[in-house]
Amino acid sequence: MHTSPADRPGKGDAGGLNVLVLESAMALAARGNRVDIFTRSTGAPRTEALAPGVALHALETGGGIVRKHELPNLADEFGEQLQRFAFAADEPFDVIHAHYWLSGLAALPVALSLGMPIVQTFHTLAEEKNRRIGDDDRPEPERRLLTERYLASEVDAIAAVSRAEVDVLCDGVGASAERVWLVPPAVDTMLFQPAPLAARLDVRARLGVRPEDGLVVCVGRVQPLKGQDLAVRMLQHLPGAVLVLAGDATPGSERYLESLHDLARDLGVERRVRHIGSLDREALAQLLDAADVVVVPSRTESFGLVPLEAAASGTPVVASRVGGLLESVIDGQTGILIDGRDPLDWAQAVGSILEDDDLQVEFGLAGRRAASRRDWQDVALELETVYRAAARARA
Repeated sequence: MHTSPADRPGKGDAGGLNVLVLESAMALAARGNRVDIFTRSTGAPRTEALAPGVALHALETGGGIVRKHELPNLADEFGEQLQRFAFAADEPFDVIHAHYWLSGLAALPVALSLGMPIVQTFHTLAEEKNRRIGDDDRPEPERRLLTERYLASEVDAIAAVSRAEVDVLCDGVGASAERVWLVPPAVDTMLFQPAPLAARLDVRARLGVRPEDGLVVCVGRVQPLKGQDLAVRMLQHLPGAVLVLAGDATPGSERYLESLHDLARDLGVERRVRHIGSLDREALAQLLDAADVVVVPSRTESFGLVPLEAAASGTPVVASRVGGLLESVIDGQTGILIDGRDPLDWAQAVGSILEDDDLQVEFGLAGRRAASRRDWQDVALELETVYRAAARARA
């Protein structure tokens, strides 16, 4: 409801959620399912085909741009439009799958009214975000905490993206374990894969990275929760490295982006920091392949698609030892997980990879093998199992 799956990840509020929804939808359609995706239009309502069997419907709700914290007030209106669409559909829907708490807030009354099974994927949980909040970030509101607890008790099934999220759902949110299913995301290993050396060198040259420099990449929406300030602080202990930050500031976090530039100047590393904004999927794949190390300094992640995409590209990852990152990075095999937020610890981990070509190759090969074990067709197959279980529960 808060952002379209067709939006570019890393821009506005779009991120890994968008990738998961779109890739899952296309994989489900490839298995013969019909998938209708509903999102809130910021302009005129429209319907467009995203792929064979996948239609995107942008419903006019609220009119124009609406700040994210105001969106809960539009949930009823969005749900009413969704229900009208369901009534008018040529074929009845078999299941509703709500992504993120706002979508669940809008869709649960529709599912109850129509007697239709509903599956919820939260992607992030306020319970976990508030527990790991940064100094410059605002806690999630009480309304979200209460809504997530209510949804967890009312939906027919929950599709969680990591074991870490399962733990938070059952221990913190109060979800019933028998209704929680583990469905981790996958990665497109045809898009994210090692490229020829000439292509890597071309990307590095366009970024102004000298052949002797280490290229460290940090990908994600710029916001305190993603912890890009730690990546900048780390750079003062890595004199031979260039840091590329890929992603736009999340609406409301513009000051945080400015603070990163201020921090780089204060530390004397501003000439070695490149903020390049959000990238389309192809450009992101090229960047991850060109990198020597990808860093993920997030305070929390339900799963973390970027480490998986980096692994598929054959690039080692250094990430926080939190949440789903413990599952998307295999510590000591595809990268290194770090306890705490000491910039020196992070610099030492990154430096150990930059200084050891054999270790880079070892991590890269292991990452590629790990990422290749699962694709989006596996996700679609598992989601079908969840949908059938939800239908049985509703019946």
